[in-house]
Amino acid sequence: MRKLLLAVLVMVSAAACSRKVEVQTAPSVSSAVQLKVTNTAAQAVSVYVTGGGSEIFLKQVAPNSTETLPVPGIAPGTTVRLRAMLADGSRSYTRDGVVLNDVFEWRVP
Repeated sequence: MRKLLLAVLVMVSAAACSRKVEVQTAPSVSSAVQLKVTNTAAQAVSVYVTGGGSEIFLKQVAPNSTETLPVPGIAPGTTVRLRAMLADGSRSYTRDGVVLNDVFEWRVP
């Protein structure tokens, strides 16, 4: 009985170990809309977009620099709210009623 049980366990283990598993990453999705942020502040700003009831963090933009940021999950023609917060949290800049199509340029502050 022990030999039979051991043989069954070996066969089950061998079958389980020989199973082929394939792992893939999701295809990259390019965003249809982008936000070009020019940060003229003396410190970095964290950039957020609010659309459809949820706020999305995009990226932190370095001081005195310009970056073009993809806006994932926002369809062209969507009206959003932009928010940029200084790195130290002392000040926040907002712009309401922005319709995102292609590339929208925003200068902070």
